[in-house]
Amino acid sequence: MLVFLNGQFVPAAQAVVSINDRGFTYGDGLFETMRVCNGRPFRMAQHLERMMRGADFLKIKCPFTPKELQDFAGQLIGKNKTSDAILRVTLTRGPGERGYTPKPDGKPTVVMSQHPAPALENMIQWSLATSSFRVPATDPLAAFKTMNKLTQVMARIEAIEKGADEALLINTNGEVAETASGNLFWVFRGRVCTVPADRGVLPGITRAVVLEICQTLGLQTNQRVIKPGGLRNAKGIFITQSAFGIVPVTALDGEPVASSAIVDQIRRAYCEMLTWP
Repeated sequence: MLVFLNGQFVPAAQAVVSINDRGFTYGDGLFETMRVCNGRPFRMAQHLERMMRGADFLKIKCPFTPKELQDFAGQLIGKNKTSDAILRVTLTRGPGERGYTPKPDGKPTVVMSQHPAPALENMIQWSLATSSFRVPATDPLAAFKTMNKLTQVMARIEAIEKGADEALLINTNGEVAETASGNLFWVFRGRVCTVPADRGVLPGITRAVVLEICQTLGLQTNQRVIKPGGLRNAKGIFITQSAFGIVPVTALDGEPVASSAIVDQIRRAYCEMLTWP
């Protein structure tokens, strides 16, 4: 398997990043993960747009334009002959001296790698456990997919120890935020609801796609704040993320969650959109 590293295609076993890279020493960077179907990365333009906004915010000068990255991604997919995969794009500030202050003349690191993708025909369903770890309700970094994910890592470990598949994250206001790896949706009174992006939530690309699908299907949506107890009244809960797409939730903190025909309808529309040639 080849990877893209700073303008070159090299075997994964030979791809080397400096131990002084600030992505390694401080988590100083960004990443995007997207599904590759039929040889094309799904919604790559939106993923890269979010990454570039994050790079501007972090003051990291990406050495490649979004168009160049899309071209490199196409080459990588072709060289690896992988029409279905997960594509990860990583951008760090690059190597630097010890200390928090970055040098203005640093050379950023860019990596693209491919990974096995879950089969679309398999209906993945997850159980959720509410995490004791909290995300800041008003964190400007939440708008970007930064490499600082220790809260999510610890929340996932906690969920697994409780026998669940995924963690439900609450923000510092005591409101539902997201899950460790995706955005949360629920169905209430026929409306498809999700948390507003200004509550410590990463505005996911798949989240945006689902809102588009709802508009196309004529389903009413509502972006609203909700406390954890309010999810007990939901008539269906699902998670959105790039690798697995639409993931229905079967249980929350050990209590069963009702299934919903609306969730199935959205999932079918998403799969059709994802696999469209």
